[in-house]
Amino acid sequence: MKWQRAVLVWVIIAVAESAHGTIRRFFLVPLIGERPASQLGVLVGSAIIFAITWFSIHWLRAGSKRHQLQVGILWVLLTVIFEFGFGHLLGYSAERILSDYNVAEGGLMGFGLLFMLMAPALVARARGVRGYLF
Repeated sequence: MKWQRAVLVWVIIAVAESAHGTIRRFFLVPLIGERPASQLGVLVGSAIIFAITWFSIHWLRAGSKRHQLQVGILWVLLTVIFEFGFGHLLGYSAERILSDYNVAEGGLMGFGLLFMLMAPALVARARGVRGYLF
């Protein structure tokens, strides 16, 4: 497995998710409110992650369960770093960012990250990915 490929796929996911978040903020939030839009966003975001992973899983060459889990862990770590870093740049407090992870407040981001963690293994299984020699 090549780590550069896993990072590049994550960049594609981050760009797609950022575009999705921008569209959600401008069009969906005014219609249904911040929290419901955020909750729906986790579902749509999971579908985006699944689709990008679907089309890139062979290219990633993550043929073993271990490598698939490592890719998922890398993606989650990069996402959390991005979320907190970009949130800070936008002036959001840590409490505001963490509220997206608080299930008691309706935050579902933790479930989205769990899905991201498992996406490479789920897609690999669905696509019948086997181990690679290189």
